[in-house]
Amino acid sequence: MSNDTLKPVMTAAEVNTFLLKVYPQLNDEFSDYYALDVVPGGCTVRLDATERHLRPGGTVSGPSLFTLADIGGYVCVLSHQGPEALSVTTNLNINFMRKAEAGPIDGHCRILKLGKSLMVFDIEMRTPVNSHVVAHATGTYSIPPRR
Repeated sequence: MSNDTLKPVMTAAEVNTFLLKVYPQLNDEFSDYYALDVVPGGCTVRLDATERHLRPGGTVSGPSLFTLADIGGYVCVLSHQGPEALSVTTNLNINFMRKAEAGPIDGHCRILKLGKSLMVFDIEMRTPVNSHVVAHATGTYSIPPRR
């Protein structure tokens, strides 16, 4: 399935509003993870990494980047299938490429296959300042049957 045949059904703002409603624990009182943009066949998500996301040595932690990758997949499935909160991750593989310091990290997510029950995606996580890839992940989301 080519990305030009995929049509978003929700904007980034609509996804962010939906996430705040159904998944408030994602950010608690912060707003570190959010959708920046939705495009046909993909999306861009951002982590505004602060001190709370760092491990010893001043590096953004693996779990923080893993969460960004997972949120990228979730935003893709929501924005292209509609507001179904029960879509869940069934697989996520990540490769950490280089150190990421505090600051914004953008996840550029691409839908590789969107079927009735599964969505396969990949995501490159980059620092917008120098555009270095800090991590790359591939994953699969399970989409519940329509009621």
